[in-house]
Amino acid sequence: MKRRDFIKNSALASSLFYVPSFVNAFNKLDLSLAGYKRLVIVQLSGGNDGLNTVIPYNNDIYFKNRPTIGQKTSSILKINDELGFHKNLAPLKRLFDKGYVSVINNVGYPNPNRSHFRSTDIWQTASNSNQYLNSGWLGRYLDSYGKSPHNAIQVDDSLSLVMKGNKLNGMAVQDAKQLYYNAQDPYFKKVLEHHSDQHLSEHNLGYLYKTMIAAENSAQYIYNKSKTYNSTQEYPNNPLGNQLKTAAEFINSGVDCKILYTSLGGFDTHFNQTSRQEKLLSVYSESIDAFVKDLEKNDTFKDTLILTFSEFGRRVKQNAANGTDHGTANNVFIIGKNLKKNGIYNEMPNLSDLDSNGDLKYSVDFRQIYATILKNWMEVDDKVILNKSFKPLTFL
Repeated sequence: MKRRDFIKNSALASSLFYVPSFVNAFNKLDLSLAGYKRLVIVQLSGGNDGLNTVIPYNNDIYFKNRPTIGQKTSSILKINDELGFHKNLAPLKRLFDKGYVSVINNVGYPNPNRSHFRSTDIWQTASNSNQYLNSGWLGRYLDSYGKSPHNAIQVDDSLSLVMKGNKLNGMAVQDAKQLYYNAQDPYFKKVLEHHSDQHLSEHNLGYLYKTMIAAENSAQYIYNKSKTYNSTQEYPNNPLGNQLKTAAEFINSGVDCKILYTSLGGFDTHFNQTSRQEKLLSVYSESIDAFVKDLEKNDTFKDTLILTFSEFGRRVKQNAANGTDHGTANNVFIIGKNLKKNGIYNEMPNLSDLDSNGDLKYSVDFRQIYATILKNWMEVDDKVILNKSFKPLTFL
């Protein structure tokens, strides 16, 4: 087969090529792992404005810096005498009142980078700000503790750096049925039937052929397993709602998956922030609410932890376009049924002590959150995955 023909036809199922080059690993799964703890991540891409999400409504500095985009005190969902949720986070507030949410303030890292791409890479690889890594922290988790690619699934049609390890990658699966059908394409069947293992090892495209074999097996496993559960929970019809519904079906059907990664974009609110963020926060909170209800109905919420983060926060002072520019520290949400410390985890943002750029100073390194989850939830060696020891927090 000519290289150009192979590449041309392989576009039919590009998502299949996010599986590493080993064969039939999925056929050796330890089914006794059913019921293990899972981590679900929601990335709010674009830099969500944390100060208009968890609002210091009793702070005059907040209103002075945000004369038009500051949230009205009368509409804020008050948590305590100082902080409150944005009005469109009512579903999240209900989870908060049940003790299912821990809000961690002032999360960031030393020498912050205000580029979306670079800061996202830092969060996804758990690197220092001046360090460049080719593997993600969840990919390195797979390297050390994974058995197959579908132990970690990104509910999307492409795979982010966070899911790529040095030896093993996760999988990008937006639609299990479509992935399965792609893997059954006659072209792929023909390729696999006409290339022996010996030929694969010698062929300059051997890696891709082996990947196709592994992908076909994995696609079949995920499809056959996930179709045993069809969610009856009503989800909002939006991108995140659809991703979380798929994630719930994977979890509730018993797919051998320990990590699920989802995202919601649009948070780069340099102008007309108020209406744009309002819509996005509704999408987020309503989708999370449906997801938790779905898991609770199937008794899987107790074994699921949800982490929500954004690559950075926004500048304290609003700009001339009724928006906010790139900032630094932000809040992070931890959602789960058995949190050891729920509610507001730590001190509120200090608006009177900003850095030289007018941004919030971080007090919690985001890798402390990762270390806590890895050690106390996933029950693995966090230092091996993060390449360094970080002091764990006490929310788990």
